[in-house]
Amino acid sequence: MIDIRTFDSLGHANHGWLDARHHFSFANYHEPSRMGWGAIRVWNDDRIGAKSGFPPHPHRDMEIITYVRTGAITHQDSMGNKGRTGAGDVQVMSAGTGVTHAEYNLEDEDTTLFQIWVLSDKPGASPSWGAMPFPKDSREGQFQLLASGDADDGALTINSDAQVLGATLAAGNSLTYEPDPARHVYLVPSGRVRVNGQQANARDGIAISGESKVIIEAEEATELVLVDAR
Repeated sequence: MIDIRTFDSLGHANHGWLDARHHFSFANYHEPSRMGWGAIRVWNDDRIGAKSGFPPHPHRDMEIITYVRTGAITHQDSMGNKGRTGAGDVQVMSAGTGVTHAEYNLEDEDTTLFQIWVLSDKPGASPSWGAMPFPKDSREGQFQLLASGDADDGALTINSDAQVLGATLAAGNSLTYEPDPARHVYLVPSGRVRVNGQQANARDGIAISGESKVIIEAEEATELVLVDAR
């Protein structure tokens, strides 16, 4: 099954400093048919205005992945961590027993990012935070692993049986992803693509299950972010 969820159909909240699209039910957006996709609970497509951001707020027992599309985000938390994550790079936070954090755009331009929440497989674990740079030229034409539940794979680690992957494709090129058909895959492109022959436009959500082969063809240059979860 491949379900194309068009950008215009996503939940929308514009707070001025924050313009957010919600792929799944979140905050004041409630859609019973979009409560999550497998263990994926939240996928927010956020534009954060310059010199603004999310003030300190708490989380617990959730794996939170932030993929920065443009600009940069600066993180600080109650564990004493602080770091700046720039475009194309990723940060993860395992909220575990509880953590308070803030996310600010300290840049002179808007920041755009995906914030993705995946259900934890280890409730009550110690909280943690990490970030890594991922040069985009290493993912041209192929998926690069950005985060997973395997602490030994060289990517960022989360407490969930899930993988977060990124790729870039030039117009006219394609790549193939071969998931376990029993798992839940969610893909968001930055440009127009065809997925197993079905057209999807920029920032549409593509929910995939029951497929052993997923062929992604770029009709225009595109960045791909994909989560493969239980």
